[in-house]
Amino acid sequence: MTVVIETGSWQLDPARSTVAIAHRTMWGLVTVKGAFGSVTGQGETRPDGTAHGVVSVDTATLDTRNAKRDAHLRGSDFFDTENHPTLTFAVDGAAVPQGDTAEIVGRLTVRGVGGPQTVTARVTASSDDAIGLAMEFTVDREQFGMVWNQLGMIRGLTTVTATLTFARAVVRDADLLAP
Repeated sequence: MTVVIETGSWQLDPARSTVAIAHRTMWGLVTVKGAFGSVTGQGETRPDGTAHGVVSVDTATLDTRNAKRDAHLRGSDFFDTENHPTLTFAVDGAAVPQGDTAEIVGRLTVRGVGGPQTVTARVTASSDDAIGLAMEFTVDREQFGMVWNQLGMIRGLTTVTATLTFARAVVRDADLLAP
């Protein structure tokens, strides 16, 4: 199946989008899972099939269903939400979908530290009015300065799972008149 992505400006629909993380801890015996409660974003798809945009996550909204752990993850050992309230994935370009997948090249910034990140996204919806993407990728938290690891309990990579739905951005008449 070949997916056709309509060109134009797109706005992330936060009600239909999720970003979650999972990390094996306790020497690989327990998987800690959490979801961010606030995600925003926008983008543009161009006639040549490329896409550019940004998705931002409010780090203070991480919920692992354990208040003490959430406070620790929001603190300076991990996300340091006081100094770095958002993490972002800025899309530098996305290739034309091959079948129902597209390779997205971007820059992930966490705690003010950015690094390249390539993600393969599966296109779950594509119409004149909406684009749906689903992706799963891994991140080395130490790359972003998250090195806390009491007794060696936290090893390996963090898995990020995102389901993002973008709606066509509404163009207002005032936007058309702007120089």
